[in-house]
Amino acid sequence: MEYYENTGYYETLHRVQKEAPFRPTRIVNGILKLGQSSISLVVVVGLLVSLSWVIAALLVVAAIPAVFVRLKYADKFYNWQIKCTAKERVAMYHHQLLTGDDHAKEVWLFGLGPLFMRKYQELRKQLRGERLELVSRRSAADLASQSVSVAAVFGSFAFIAYQTLLGSITLGDLVMYFGAFQQGQSFLNSFLTSMAGLYEDNFFLTYLHEFLDLEPKVKELPDPKSVPRTIKTGITFDHVRFGYPDTATAVKVLEDVSLEIKPCQIVALVGENGSGKTTLIKLLCRLYDPQRGMITLDGTDLRAFKISELRREMSVIFQDYVRYDLTARENIWLGNVDVDMDEVVRAAGISGADGVINRLDKGYDTVLGRRFEYGAELSVGEWQKVALARAFVRDSQVIVLDEPTSSLDPKAEDEVFRKFRQLVVGRMGIIISHRLSAVRMADLIYFLRDGRIVERGTHEELMDCHGEYAELFEIQARHYQ
Repeated sequence: MEYYENTGYYETLHRVQKEAPFRPTRIVNGILKLGQSSISLVVVVGLLVSLSWVIAALLVVAAIPAVFVRLKYADKFYNWQIKCTAKERVAMYHHQLLTGDDHAKEVWLFGLGPLFMRKYQELRKQLRGERLELVSRRSAADLASQSVSVAAVFGSFAFIAYQTLLGSITLGDLVMYFGAFQQGQSFLNSFLTSMAGLYEDNFFLTYLHEFLDLEPKVKELPDPKSVPRTIKTGITFDHVRFGYPDTATAVKVLEDVSLEIKPCQIVALVGENGSGKTTLIKLLCRLYDPQRGMITLDGTDLRAFKISELRREMSVIFQDYVRYDLTARENIWLGNVDVDMDEVVRAAGISGADGVINRLDKGYDTVLGRRFEYGAELSVGEWQKVALARAFVRDSQVIVLDEPTSSLDPKAEDEVFRKFRQLVVGRMGIIISHRLSAVRMADLIYFLRDGRIVERGTHEELMDCHGEYAELFEIQARHYQ
């Protein structure tokens, strides 16, 4: 996950996606041309040396300047591409703003189309201007190198003609050497151009190597333990500290956080935006590792377990859940690809998605979203029910709901939490929510502020303390009075 939240990673990915698809093929073709040119060149050079080593030397001199220019500007284009990657990505982003459906409503409503078009055109104009400047300078250098080549070629022709006038070679030899020189120049140009092309292609393939050399930030031990199929004592966060790398500030997201989640218990994480609630879940799923402290499962550090097994025991629907442009069945089934249709329908029934799906033309076979033909778009609340079903279909010991009912009406919300209470029997449940009416059902509530746990207890205990939780609950309650 650290790479996905790092600008440098996206620039590396952009360059490798742009260059790597065609560079390997060009390298193979370049090697083949290099071999063909080498064989032909050896024969022609041998013939020219029999006339004079000067002719062979002039042949080489005629081709070298152009190759030198190409190598020099390969470096320049490589450095320029690294420099311009950020601008290219910003331009692509504005292109997506103008053409994608995610932003279409606001773009039309606020009249942002002309603004984004102007920004896109300005960026493309800058990039085009920089590229044209480089191409112009390379063309001027090519012209100079060609002047040297032309001088060398005519010098060779003059030398061959002079030898003919002296009687050193016959008129037939003149024609032969003249043709051999032309062929030699062509073969040498092809040979050196292939060499330069291989250098240039390999130069740009460093992007691919840079990408392939990326190391996982979350690593698994050589001999990891298996996750207990039945968690006995629960999960413990022990003085956990964490801050996202490469962020603009050095503020820690979590600072000295300690909490427990016991089997058959529902725990709620409450707090303002940015207090670290979702980050705790990312650490629990080992999308990141703590920078200090540890998280244990039945007393064993999470880092000791096999990562795939650990994540299999976590069923999480984040607040920014994914809307797959696939069938309704697949949207739920992706939560656990080992289950059959009956389990998909059961999960849909728990989340309330079953009623939504049955109203669609093709039921569970209906494609959701408008990206593909005959797709059906759902409301935000209906999408959330489908996402909840994806969490419920997973046979895991820990179920995490991050703002699970933010788009549901009060009746649907009450139904989801009532069924969720039944679903987590024998498991562990974690709820993250700003709506404190939704967390009253929790066995234990942790209130976070600025990455620290400042209050903990049941709803009744926290209300009796008259602290921040009670104050926030009373503020929300006023809206219903």
